[in-house]
Amino acid sequence: MNLSVVIITFNEEANIGRTLESVKPLVADGKGEIIVVDSGSTDRTVEIAKSFGAKVFVDEWKGYAAQKNSAIDKATGDWILSLDADEVVERDLASLVAYVISKRQPHPKQELLSAMGVTTSHADLQGFWIQRRNLFLGRWLRHGGFWPDLKLRLFRKGSGRFENRAVHEDIAFAGKAGRLKGVLSALVHHSYPTLSDYIDHMNRYSSLGAEMVVAKRNGRVRFSVINIVLRPLATFLYNYFLRLGFLDGREGLLLHLYHAVYVSWKYAKAWELSRKQP
Repeated sequence: MNLSVVIITFNEEANIGRTLESVKPLVADGKGEIIVVDSGSTDRTVEIAKSFGAKVFVDEWKGYAAQKNSAIDKATGDWILSLDADEVVERDLASLVAYVISKRQPHPKQELLSAMGVTTSHADLQGFWIQRRNLFLGRWLRHGGFWPDLKLRLFRKGSGRFENRAVHEDIAFAGKAGRLKGVLSALVHHSYPTLSDYIDHMNRYSSLGAEMVVAKRNGRVRFSVINIVLRPLATFLYNYFLRLGFLDGREGLLLHLYHAVYVSWKYAKAWELSRKQP
């Protein structure tokens, strides 16, 4: 079996069908498998996943990184494609993934692929960076650091695992990685279709981020105007003006404004949490 698509889920019935539909060409006809590790969904997530032929496992929630590594451990493919439940693989990206994990050489459109910036000529590559297209309130964010938003998501099994972090977990990768590049060759991240979704996300992630700050500082976090006021302000000015976030219109303004609020919340929560430490 060549490819294992691995996904973790919890109450993702609004997204999971769209995600699994996008990877069907990659696993059809015995070319791969879909591994879904669910953490106790109470909606139709598991039912929908099984309808796509996914191998579904129910694991107690252990944290983002541990849960994703659990999915990787259950995979049997030579290659791993790790996705979030609200991400979609564009059709051109699916074609590139199918090519780079195959043993066919050379590709009949090698010149075209090279012109697109696709790295496919090195047999020793152990992984690939993939572009991610982020949607906020339905708008593709092209500025403010949100495009191309490279993520290392495709790698040979055994060459990568998620770092043990509470939030913003990345893959610790051993090996040489290429890049899959092309305007229509991206993961589409259907993030935050409503403001309520984003506020819920900020509240959850700022709490996890605060725990990381407290742990890093051995439980001692002072109340800091710099962290709670000036750092969020600097974050907004940098992303909205210097990184041209204002070119994303009203959606860009709201996103960068509320992201700055997230930064303030994180450090305020870290201070609050440190007061409860013995």
